[in-house]
Amino acid sequence: MKQIFVADLKKDIEFTEFFMVRAVAVKIGGNSKQYLDIVLSDMTGEISAKKWDVNDDELNALKDVKEGNIVKIKGLVTEWNGTKQVRIQRIRLKADSDEIDLREFINAAPEPSEYMYEYILSVAQNLQDADFKKLCLYLLEKNKEKLMYYPAARKNHHAQMGGLLYHMKRMLMTGERICEVYQNLNKDLVLTGVIIHDMEKLNEIISDEYGISPGYSFEGKMLGHIIQGIKSIDALTLEMEFPREKAIMLEHMILAHHYEPEFGSPKKPLFPEGEILHYLDMVDARMFDMEQALRNTEPGNFSERVFTLDNRQLYKPENR
Repeated sequence: MKQIFVADLKKDIEFTEFFMVRAVAVKIGGNSKQYLDIVLSDMTGEISAKKWDVNDDELNALKDVKEGNIVKIKGLVTEWNGTKQVRIQRIRLKADSDEIDLREFINAAPEPSEYMYEYILSVAQNLQDADFKKLCLYLLEKNKEKLMYYPAARKNHHAQMGGLLYHMKRMLMTGERICEVYQNLNKDLVLTGVIIHDMEKLNEIISDEYGISPGYSFEGKMLGHIIQGIKSIDALTLEMEFPREKAIMLEHMILAHHYEPEFGSPKKPLFPEGEILHYLDMVDARMFDMEQALRNTEPGNFSERVFTLDNRQLYKPENR
């Protein structure tokens, strides 16, 4: 059983413990020497780690360290630019004789995948629009196996086992309530947009059964889930003989949900349901990142800087 988790790592703590490798790369430092740059994780979070001044013999010995491996780390927790990181003194791969509980290393959504899937399926089943209902049920049933474990991203928000379902479910919950306030919205269009907007992440991202992603598929790298999503919906709606206006509106919602060209959307939303989809996506992503940052922050203190939130340090009130 693990004695020290990522959440326990404070500045100046020395430790020896097992962690999972989330990312690993060899880089060149300002002194022109090689170093190993690793992201370590367990069920409580992630932390950046460095093994400085690594020579060729050490690199050769570490060549088998890859994303998803369990490694034993001896290190010291330091701080750089307001963020904790680990200075690795020694690293080795888990040996067959090492007894560990893999559940302690898996960052998973806080709700069971089966429960989240059934919730989303029930939303699709209750859609009044027959075309939207048919499309959503088809996609959910076709992709059920992958949805049980897929992350919503390789890194950053919802990069966890079942993360895509968790992201989708919370967006649906918020979307249903927003439609109660803004009654000009076509509720079925909003909810269908939520269900389909990130579905092609299942084919953009490569993931194992624990929601750990080593990278992107060839098509994912070349096109990305927005273009993949438009291709998929275009083909499906033609096959299902959708009214063309409906099909194009769904494709536009996928196209525009990132809002800005630098984030992959060449057009901004051109109707209210598309606008709402973007903000549902943003709200859930930002709330997730804030929850994660504050999870390991002591009450009355500020979090470490959060890159995805413009490098802000978030405050956790004393009564939480």
